[in-house]
Amino acid sequence: MIRMDKRKNNTRITYSPDGPCVEGREGLFLKTRLMMSELVTARELVWRLFVRDFSAKYRQSLLGVIWAILMPFITVGMFVGMNRSGVLTIKDVGMPYPLYAIIGLTIWSLFTVGLTACTNSLVNAGAMVVKINFPKVALVLAASGQGVVEFFIRMVLIALTFLYYGVTPSWSGLFLGFICIIPCYLFMAGIGFVLSLVAGVMRDIVNVLSIVLMAFMLLTPILYPIKGDNMLARANVWNPFNYLVNVPRDLIVRGHTDFLMEFSLITLLSVTVFYMGWKLFYLAQTKIAERI
Repeated sequence: MIRMDKRKNNTRITYSPDGPCVEGREGLFLKTRLMMSELVTARELVWRLFVRDFSAKYRQSLLGVIWAILMPFITVGMFVGMNRSGVLTIKDVGMPYPLYAIIGLTIWSLFTVGLTACTNSLVNAGAMVVKINFPKVALVLAASGQGVVEFFIRMVLIALTFLYYGVTPSWSGLFLGFICIIPCYLFMAGIGFVLSLVAGVMRDIVNVLSIVLMAFMLLTPILYPIKGDNMLARANVWNPFNYLVNVPRDLIVRGHTDFLMEFSLITLLSVTVFYMGWKLFYLAQTKIAERI
C-alpha cells in the first residue's frame, strides 16, 4: 500500500510498508534525518500534549501531586517496618535505610511511571490517532514526561530525608548522579515506543507490564541490597536496572561508584534501545490508525 501526502510546504511524502519517504530527500542516514526532522516539527505538540496529560491526571484528584510523594513514603515505611520487626532482614547499606530506599524508589519510578504512560499513550488517544494526521511520536514522548515530572516532585522528599538524617550529599557527585539518570529515561522511552505499538494490538500488555515491573523491583537491589554468592546476586550482574538505579544513587550519596565500566555498557545499551525503538515506531506509524 502506497499513499501520497502533500504538505503545505509542497513537500511530497510517500507512505509505504518501508516507512515514510520524502520526495527529493536521499543520502546516508535518511530515515534518521527524517525522524529528527519530524521530532523538531512536533516539539510544540509534545509540550501541549504533556501539559494536557499532566493536568488531566491530577485535575480530579483530592491530593493532586502529593500522591507522587505519598506513595514512595508509604512503600518505604512498609519496608522499614518489616525490617524492624524481623520479617525482612536488610543489611547495612552505608547510609540511613530510608534515604537508600527513597532514592532507589524515586529513580525506579522514573522508569515505571514513564513506561506505563508510554504503553497507554496510543490507546488513550485512539480517537485522535484515527481522525487527525500528526506525528504520533509526540504522544509517546509527552507520556514519558509523566515519569520525569514525578521524579522531580519526589526529589523534594529526598531533600527532606537528607535534612532529617543530617546527611550531606556528595556535591561533586550530585551533578554526575543526575546526568547518569538520563540513560534510565532513554531505556524507558525506547521500550515505551515498542510497547505502545504492542498495546494497540494486545490490550492485555498493560496488565502484564504491571506484574513484570513489580517482579523486577523485588528482584533488583532497589529497596534492599542483594549481595553474596547466590543465584540472585549473580543474575543481577546482568540486570541493567541494577546499574541504572545503583550508580546514580552511589554518586549522589557517596560521590563515587564501583560500576563505572558496567554503567558505560548499559548507557550504550540504553541509547541503542532508544534509537531502535524510535525507528521501529517511526516505520510502523502508518499502520497505527488501522490497529487502534
